[in-house]
Amino acid sequence: MCCTRVTLKLTIYLDPEPESRVEGGGQAVPTSAREHGDLSRLRSSSLEIREKEIREKGSEILREQLDAAKRELKLKDKECERLSQVRNQLEQELEELTASLFEEAHKMVREANVKQAAAEKQLKEAQGKIDVLQAEVTALKTLVLTSTPSSPNRQLHPQLQPSGTRGAYKHVGGHIRNKSASGAFPSSTGKPEPSSVSVQPAAKEDREMDSVLYAEFLMWREHPSLDRSSAFLSRIYREDIGPCLSFTRSEASISLAVENNSLTIEPVAMSALPMVKASAIECGGPKKCALSGVSRLCRHRIKLGDKGSYYYISPSSRARITAVCNFFTYIRYIQQGLVRHDAEQMFWEVMRLRREMTVAKLGFYLTDQG
Repeated sequence: MCCTRVTLKLTIYLDPEPESRVEGGGQAVPTSAREHGDLSRLRSSSLEIREKEIREKGSEILREQLDAAKRELKLKDKECERLSQVRNQLEQELEELTASLFEEAHKMVREANVKQAAAEKQLKEAQGKIDVLQAEVTALKTLVLTSTPSSPNRQLHPQLQPSGTRGAYKHVGGHIRNKSASGAFPSSTGKPEPSSVSVQPAAKEDREMDSVLYAEFLMWREHPSLDRSSAFLSRIYREDIGPCLSFTRSEASISLAVENNSLTIEPVAMSALPMVKASAIECGGPKKCALSGVSRLCRHRIKLGDKGSYYYISPSSRARITAVCNFFTYIRYIQQGLVRHDAEQMFWEVMRLRREMTVAKLGFYLTDQG
């Protein structure tokens, strides 16, 4: 509050010699005393007026200052309210962000735990598969290493096993061959077929190595592959595989399926012959070979890769396909490094397999007598 001081200067002119005046009662009153009283009253009145003006001006100034202070206070209140709203909004956003971060962190932890559990499960499954594959490879190596030209392993070459000792399902190198549910394969004319091929043990045979064939095999063995361009495989395709898989009603896809390891041979139970899937297309029939066209009792059928067609095959056709599958199985073993024999032993085993293809092409095959 500001106080305004007002200085009043009064100039009073007094008579040097006051005159006396006669008032009622006949007594004379000095003139100077009367004027002095009037002057005092005048001075008091003037002071009161000035003080009143000063108070009014002071009150007006104070009101203006109060109004200004009120306006400023209102502005401060608005600013405080705005800042308070901003603070509340920031606090709310911070809480939401914190909650969102915690939720995201928990979600990430849960996902990580799930992925870790799945990875551990897959690892265990993979380890189990690896163990199984290692066991299978070890078994295959054992079979291959124990098979020699002089003493072939009968499990590796099921066509050499005695009748009735072969399993119902044999799988060699991806080609699946199955034993028939019944016994021998009688011919349609009622005459018995040759039950076996008279083969002397390889150790008692006289043999002489062909230098040209051996040289071609050695060249192929340096970089083994299934490419027909090599002299070794080109000769075998021309002299053995081609004639062995050349049927009267053959399809080119049969040779390709054997080469790609995608041909399946399965037995046909005679009691289940009428039951055929609607999606399957069967060629030939139980009494007619789909490859040779000969009317023979067919207890096996083949399937080429993923095709839905089945082909009934006679025992002779089955023996020819099986002989070619055995050859491809052995050269794949060589290509994969599973055969630990020397070059000469490998060569004679290849020659034995070539002889099997030739014998099968000529119509000789082993039959089950179980």
